[in-house]
Amino acid sequence: MAVVELILCIVAAVVLSSFLSRFIPKVSTPLVQIALGAAGAWLPFFPAVELNPDVFMVLFIAPLLYLEAHDIDKTELLRSVKLSLSLAIGLAIATMVAVGFTLSTIWPAMPLAAALALGAALGPTDAVAVSSLGKEASLSARQRSVLKGESLFNDASGIVGFQFAIAAAVTGKFAVGEATGKFIISFFGGAAFGLIVGLAINWVFETVRLLGWENTTTRILMELFLPFLLYVGAEELHVSGILSVVTAGLLVRFDHTGVGPNVARTNIVSSSVWGVLSFTLNGAVFILLGMLLPGAMTASWSDPDVNNGLLLGIIVLVTAVVIVLRFLWVSLMLRIAPDIKTGKRRKMTAQRWRSAAVMTFGGPKGAITLSLMLTIPYIIASGDAFPMRDELIFIASGVIVLTLLLANFTLPLLAPNRDKNGSTELSEITIEVLRRTVEELTGRITPQNRRAVLMVIDSYTKRIGRLKMRTGMVDAAGYEQLQIQALHWEKEFVRDKLAAIKANPAPTKAEQELNVEACERILDQVMNSLRHIETNRKSGHAVSQIRGRLRGLQHRSMNLAKRAANRIRRTTPLVSESEITARTLALQAQAIEYVIQRLGEEMSRDTYNTEFCSALILDYRRAEASLKARPDVERSTEAADLAMEIKKESYGIELGVVQDMLQAGDITRAQAKALRRNIYVMQVDADSGI
Repeated sequence: MAVVELILCIVAAVVLSSFLSRFIPKVSTPLVQIALGAAGAWLPFFPAVELNPDVFMVLFIAPLLYLEAHDIDKTELLRSVKLSLSLAIGLAIATMVAVGFTLSTIWPAMPLAAALALGAALGPTDAVAVSSLGKEASLSARQRSVLKGESLFNDASGIVGFQFAIAAAVTGKFAVGEATGKFIISFFGGAAFGLIVGLAINWVFETVRLLGWENTTTRILMELFLPFLLYVGAEELHVSGILSVVTAGLLVRFDHTGVGPNVARTNIVSSSVWGVLSFTLNGAVFILLGMLLPGAMTASWSDPDVNNGLLLGIIVLVTAVVIVLRFLWVSLMLRIAPDIKTGKRRKMTAQRWRSAAVMTFGGPKGAITLSLMLTIPYIIASGDAFPMRDELIFIASGVIVLTLLLANFTLPLLAPNRDKNGSTELSEITIEVLRRTVEELTGRITPQNRRAVLMVIDSYTKRIGRLKMRTGMVDAAGYEQLQIQALHWEKEFVRDKLAAIKANPAPTKAEQELNVEACERILDQVMNSLRHIETNRKSGHAVSQIRGRLRGLQHRSMNLAKRAANRIRRTTPLVSESEITARTLALQAQAIEYVIQRLGEEMSRDTYNTEFCSALILDYRRAEASLKARPDVERSTEAADLAMEIKKESYGIELGVVQDMLQAGDITRAQAKALRRNIYVMQVDADSGI
């Protein structure tokens, strides 16, 4: 039961972190999750946690690294693979040696082997944190590919180096030749195992798909099962499970083969499942990290024999060694690496120095470092306690927190997100696509499909409104101006109607009075609405407003006088109030149809925004519907069914608009790809109802 409670608490903390991150965007989500985990560790209802590193690697790190390898840009990775491998192997070994000898020299009480183990554990970087830290920073595609490629490969080198350093600390012996041989076997053996399994998986799933045996459920379950199978299988063969997962993730491509709605539906479900699983596992890793940090640091902090000031100084020193060494290594690699296009080495400019700094702070330490440190045994071969175990864990925890903080606050300064309008630009393009789609739909309105098409236009108008709210493009003044113009159109229609009635009187006096009274009442309503809306008119309109108010008062006074005279004379009026109301509603419906027609004409012009016109049309349609005494349920159902068919057609219109904009050079291929991806998702959703 405790395990279930722990899982529920962690998931709740992950959900809470997603909300908190919205209110504090300057702080990365991993830091928020670490803080929540640390706070939860002190809460009485939060279960205690003891991390089993082997289980942790299987349940969390394996699937996350598989997904990271699977989704990485393979082209960019190939371009930067040399730099990534130099960081993953060369820098990891250099960090191990530099931290080990520095710490052992500065603090003689620390055994060299134990210090080397700490250095090895500080080799792996946390790509998950880098992805979250990019909210306020603008990392180039090359920088991201280098950092992600490094994180995919350096786990194996860090883990192997840590294991050999711990073995040396426990036994007191360290065989360089043997360690090197085992490292080569583990590294390349894991890569070979992942290569073989990845190719086999591709063949199996392509065959299953060709035979028509694949379905969504089995495909997703097998894909989720794959990273666990790879890791456990590689570890059983005593090769790197991490490298096998990464290699297979880079090779597996069964989710990109085949065409058709079933394949598209399966890919969408797969993407959704992995998206939820990825966020949950990422969050759980940092929540666990936060829960473990207080316990890992308390033992040393509360030890009276340990100088806490010295511990904090060591943390700063080790962090500085890691950061400075990483900066020098990256700078050297950038200096000697030939240019991709020219093949020549380039001098270090200010921009390239800044790039080196970005990749330096963009490699914070994280959960793998702490999980490795927690595997340090309590005793060594002689039966004595492992030397300074608690202090090592404390130092590693402090370095993790410092590197995460440095990455969170320095990356936005080094690589400010000057292209914050990138998403805004895509939103503006999306709005333009939707606007053109609405215009196309408006041109397809017929008396038979008018209601259904307007329902679809309503959904597009709401999408445009949401996008405009997100980008701050809402023009309230423009919409209000269109409302005022619509009221003027309604007033003109009723005035023309009244003039026609007076020019051609009805056969009977009662009918004539009924028509005139209906027109007068609607004019009063329209003029009253205009007086309330037009609040920012110039002084020249004040006279007309006063005249309108006096005219309305005169009309109401005359009606009251007529009623009073009829009561005094005890005579029946020519027309009853119910007849006037019915005639007024009928005339109101005609005026609404006239305004809707005018708004439809305006949608093909540039005077007013298309979405404003469509939104106001729907407002008038709602007003028209409220005039009807009984709703026609059967007709509403038919309209809804027809609207669904039109909605499916509208996606085709959207795709056509995107293609036209691409051919005209209004958008880039990357933008067109992003727009099409969203439309495809909606298409499959409409076809399958998922």
